[in-house]
Amino acid sequence: MKKFLAFLILFVTFLQAENLVDCNQIFEARKDEILRELDKLDEKQEEFETYKEAKLNLIKEKEKKLQEREKEVQKALKKAEEYKKQAEELKKKNEEILKNIKEAKEDKISKTYMKMKDSKAASILDAMEQKDAARILFGLKASKISKIMAKMNPQNAATITKLLEENGAFEENK
Repeated sequence: MKKFLAFLILFVTFLQAENLVDCNQIFEARKDEILRELDKLDEKQEEFETYKEAKLNLIKEKEKKLQEREKEVQKALKKAEEYKKQAEELKKKNEEILKNIKEAKEDKISKTYMKMKDSKAASILDAMEQKDAARILFGLKASKISKIMAKMNPQNAATITKLLEENGAFEENK
């Protein structure tokens, strides 16, 4: 029995030792597999970092180009604003010149009609469109207007009088 018991203990110990060897081999194999997976993860991490860096560089480059474009647009806007101001100034000058020309023209016409005999002026104004005749009479003195209108066709004179009244020719300041 002692022999059997010793044999049994020896047999159980042998089985445990064999089991232990199997476990160690399994752990070692698993350890190698885990290390390979870690290496793969490290490679993927490096690839990701490289991609991330390249993407950031691309974004920085695009931002730089965008800032340059914005500067160009700002310059163009400033130029456009300057051109607009110049155009407005030129327009004001042209309007002033045109106003002076019209005033000189009307002044010359007024002087011409002031020097003309009343009957001649009346016959000319009778033949004109009533608005044009009213505009010419508007530039004359009230005494001259009355003398000319007295010699005009009464219907034309009445219509021209209304036109002059609408334009304020008979106000006290005129």
